[in-house]
Amino acid sequence: MEPDYKPHEIEKKWQEKWDESQIFQAEPDEREKFFITIPYPYLNGNLHAGHTRTFTIGDVVARHKRMLGYNVLYPMGFHVTGTPIVGLAELIANRDPQTMDVYERLHGIPGDILPTLDTPEKIVDYFKRESEKAMRNIGYSIDWRRKFTTTDPTYKKFIEWQYTRLEEKGLIVKGSHPVKWCPNDNNPVEDHDILYGEEATIVEYTLIKFRYKDLILPCATLRPETTYGVTNLWVNPDVTYVKAKVTKDGREEFWVVSREAFKKLTFTDRTVEYIEDVPAKSIIGIKLTNPITGDEVISLPASFVKPENGSGIVMSVPAHAPFDYLALRDLYDADLSEYGIAEDLRKIKLISLIKVPDFGEFPAKEIVESMGIENQNDPKAEEATKIIYRREFHGGVLKEITGKYEGQAVSKIKDILTRDFISSNAGETFYEFSEPVVCRCGTPCVVNMVKGQWFLNYSNPEWKAKVYECLSRMRIIPEEYRVEFENKIDWLKDKACARRKGLGTRLPFDKEWLIESLGDSTIYMSYYIIARFIESGDLKLENLTLSFFDYVLLGKGDLAAVSADTGLSPELLKEIRRHFNYWYPVDLRSSGKDLVPNHLLFFLFHHVALFEEDKWPKAIAVNGFVSLEGQKMSKSKGPILTMENAVSHYGADITRMYILSTAEQTQDADWQRTGVESARRQVDRFYSFAKDVIESRKRADLNTELKQIDRWILSRIQKYIRNTNSALDSIQTREAIQNSFFLLINDVKWYQRRGGENLLYYVLDNWVRLMAPFTPHLCEEIWEAMGHKDPISLAQYPLYNEDLIDDSAELAEEVIKGTLEDIEEIIRVTKMTPQMVHLYTAPAWKAKAVRCACDMQREDSLEVGNLIKTLMSNPDLKRFGKEIPKFVQKLVSEFKSGGADRYEVFAGSELDEQALLKESASFLEKEIGCPVEVHSADSPAFDPEKKSRFAEPLRPAIYIEQAKREE
Repeated sequence: MEPDYKPHEIEKKWQEKWDESQIFQAEPDEREKFFITIPYPYLNGNLHAGHTRTFTIGDVVARHKRMLGYNVLYPMGFHVTGTPIVGLAELIANRDPQTMDVYERLHGIPGDILPTLDTPEKIVDYFKRESEKAMRNIGYSIDWRRKFTTTDPTYKKFIEWQYTRLEEKGLIVKGSHPVKWCPNDNNPVEDHDILYGEEATIVEYTLIKFRYKDLILPCATLRPETTYGVTNLWVNPDVTYVKAKVTKDGREEFWVVSREAFKKLTFTDRTVEYIEDVPAKSIIGIKLTNPITGDEVISLPASFVKPENGSGIVMSVPAHAPFDYLALRDLYDADLSEYGIAEDLRKIKLISLIKVPDFGEFPAKEIVESMGIENQNDPKAEEATKIIYRREFHGGVLKEITGKYEGQAVSKIKDILTRDFISSNAGETFYEFSEPVVCRCGTPCVVNMVKGQWFLNYSNPEWKAKVYECLSRMRIIPEEYRVEFENKIDWLKDKACARRKGLGTRLPFDKEWLIESLGDSTIYMSYYIIARFIESGDLKLENLTLSFFDYVLLGKGDLAAVSADTGLSPELLKEIRRHFNYWYPVDLRSSGKDLVPNHLLFFLFHHVALFEEDKWPKAIAVNGFVSLEGQKMSKSKGPILTMENAVSHYGADITRMYILSTAEQTQDADWQRTGVESARRQVDRFYSFAKDVIESRKRADLNTELKQIDRWILSRIQKYIRNTNSALDSIQTREAIQNSFFLLINDVKWYQRRGGENLLYYVLDNWVRLMAPFTPHLCEEIWEAMGHKDPISLAQYPLYNEDLIDDSAELAEEVIKGTLEDIEEIIRVTKMTPQMVHLYTAPAWKAKAVRCACDMQREDSLEVGNLIKTLMSNPDLKRFGKEIPKFVQKLVSEFKSGGADRYEVFAGSELDEQALLKESASFLEKEIGCPVEVHSADSPAFDPEKKSRFAEPLRPAIYIEQAKREE
């Protein structure tokens, strides 16, 4: 081994060796298989820290399983379909200043190359090369023979097959679909076209049609159930409203909405005709009919109503909405005569419609009063609204006032009510953005209904039922995300699966349309198995007929007929089918949490639609995002930390270890320079330790007489092995690194500090294998230096051995460490120079009290009174009657607060504290720099300040003689 740790040299060496030996090229064999996939990256930029986290989690799991003896397949492809790459090519061709700056400065594309990437094909080729290079440089154990891009002609055949079969099953239908639209460009917009609002989603509102004479005043709501609790409407007196003739499905109606809402309606699937302006005052103070309850409600003035939100008219539910309650209360003493309103608004009765956990009849009124919210402008009103809405959504149940919906959960009712309200013409759907969206041309975007669109029929109840069945059998990591999946399956509507422009595969049954990019990335995991035969030259484009995919993926069709249709030999067809049957289903899909509501959901829907149950996915793991020094990263705007940049700066292993040790599962990680530099120093220490151990040439011998410190380190390592394996099984990478590295490095320091050396080689042998999934290059280097011929990547991962657990050795070391820390603390606080340290072990009666407490704890009868009574009934202990109550109170308190385990070990072991401390005296003397004497509190030879009375089992009392100052 080199004298100093040089990450880049070591990493290059091992990446070349892995390539030469092809150890990650997986083929079916007799072993149990493990097929793990992660989302293939979208190639409109270099891989960044978010990819680094998700992909490294996948690689660590793959490496761990491989070392546990599984036959692991970890493949990778590239996603390029859709419009973003087309948009990026246009921006580069037009030399858009922001794009040129971000891609040169932050993505690191050389200034002479960037301007040449002016077509989608050139962008795909460039980022495909760069992404593969970055993933190879960070050391992923990927089978690169299986790579593909989603515009490969062979992949398009696979997608055509998928969509042909989905359409045959009636799971693809035609209809209208809402899209983000720029009225100026008269085109749909994708994320790359957006100046701001790229995070915006299209939200489905229900328009409730309140009626006044021959007019309809529609109100948009996300919670149609609250229509049962409406007491009034809110109209902004400063807004200009318009009357419009609205025609849909042959039905004509006259609506009053804000001017802004009128413009939005022109982009919906309605015919909209302007009639005249309507002064706001003319629709304030009027009595309208609630179309659901038949109740009469009044319209009241409210300046908070925004004309650009919904219809510009808002329904008020003061029993359940804090803002509505506050706004109504604020009007109680207002003079509303200018609107012709003379009645006492206090007489408006609140209408309760939801039973809410921890709240009474009127949750909004309750929370406003308990939080002391003064009026609608009080900032606390926002927080109150969030609390009520969260409680109502997750735990609320509808009351009797809602008729046949009584007892239904609020979280499940929206779709049912919207459907029922539409069928009775009391409501309609209306689409809005979750936040404003502005096109790069500067025009505010709208939601436009595109007619004649192809949809995946995700709302089909039979299809959803199969997805629920699949989910119920799956492992979800972390488990608490299961409810997130269930909610999203519930909420998922039909989704457009085709568009007019971009890269991709044409719909086989309507060639004018291209299959949308999320729609063609649902079952591509099965294509990895086929891709290996395409790469080897066994499969050509002309062989990939519908019958080919039916046979190899579904096992359907007559072999001889399929052979004749495809031009492939029956033997090859059977071999591909054998490979598919061996590798499928996917054992683990590991992904970022942003893909739960879309890609991961579609992954489940398409698998259950096409495959038999034994081929359905087995597990999904979800992880959080990565920010950069506290700032959210953006591919198109920055800031961004590319995978390539992190690795070239810090090395692959440090990048891998750091990004996985800063956050757990769905928590978001923050990449901080100081943190990664600290990780570098720790890895340096590990490397130096390994080098010293190897150079000492001293092999561990577990058959010789082991000292206590040896038994201690053996026991500790077993616990780290158990905890690391368990954490990796749950994909808790932070916990795994904590156990396999940070806690272990501290124990190794203590072991060496205590003079331990016999087992250093054993420690290294286990430690290097524990760390191999995280820092594979470094561990390969150390493993080779230890004399191993085979790579550590294929070595046996350490497995827990209970026989090596020694609780009494661990407890003994805990006593020594604790005693040393107590002595050091006294010296630090008193600032004295010690001349001699006296230690007093606990008297025998206290040890008996502990054993008695342990007996009672096991019988579940440990209480202060019980223990005192039992001890006092013992004639040998009665003479300590004055001291017993105080000691028992402290002891029972320690038992209750988690200290029982160590006392159990003490009670069940033959731990002789006096012998232990005498044996460790030389160690303590070396650490403190003065002599140490050990006494028993039962008969101390020297105790000038009666310190021995404070001695307890596992915690000796301490008296320090101060060195006399020289005059």
